[in-house]
Amino acid sequence: MNWMKQFLKKLHRSWYIVVVSLFFVLFYPFLYYFSRNRSRYKALNHFRRFYALCSSCFSGLAFNYKAETKIDWNRTYIICANHASNLDIPATTLLIQNNFAYMGKDDLLDNPITGLFFKTIDIPLNRESRISSFKAFKKAEEYLQHGISLMIFPEGKIADDYPPKLHPFKNGPFRLAISQNIPIIPVTIKDAWKKMWDDGTKYGSSPGICHICVHAPVETSGLSLADADALRDKIYTIIHADLEQYES
Repeated sequence: MNWMKQFLKKLHRSWYIVVVSLFFVLFYPFLYYFSRNRSRYKALNHFRRFYALCSSCFSGLAFNYKAETKIDWNRTYIICANHASNLDIPATTLLIQNNFAYMGKDDLLDNPITGLFFKTIDIPLNRESRISSFKAFKKAEEYLQHGISLMIFPEGKIADDYPPKLHPFKNGPFRLAISQNIPIIPVTIKDAWKKMWDDGTKYGSSPGICHICVHAPVETSGLSLADADALRDKIYTIIHADLEQYES
């Protein structure tokens, strides 16, 4: 029976890829049009959410959000979440209700789907290049100053561990939050990896409900850059404790 389960998971992953690709082709004219001008980015995000909703629903995937407190989406935030699955992208896309952009690794520029967003609204980052990092964080500052929230996975990548564990966070998002006086929303994506770990290539994927906890915003007012490490550790502890509790 184990081989049958693995076959079905591989079959579901193939179906997921077909669905994601199909809806991208269907929505491409709208996504392309709204990606051409920064003044249209808010509309682009509306279509990005609709795209994430359609592709998830037709793949048999749903996201259950539990918020510790009501989020005021009229404010600008940096949203930080753990990252162990490609499903973290639609999960956070559907979560964020204001104008936003992702900051992520620059190899997403080469993906035919994510490339459209990372060549326009989103911010590609090559941490091996000081020039790339400088430009990315300058653009991030500009976005925040114009009321565009940022979605960042502070681990920097999906690690090779299976089952996944939470890896140390990079400092950049927390220095950025302090310098721009922007609150951080910690988000725990508890079990998306059980439906699809990484991109699903190795273990396939399966339909089901992914559970996400949206923690109360952590304010940065009154903090200095000297507090960046402490802020990083605080956000890490919030997410790590929630993951530990869920697994136990």
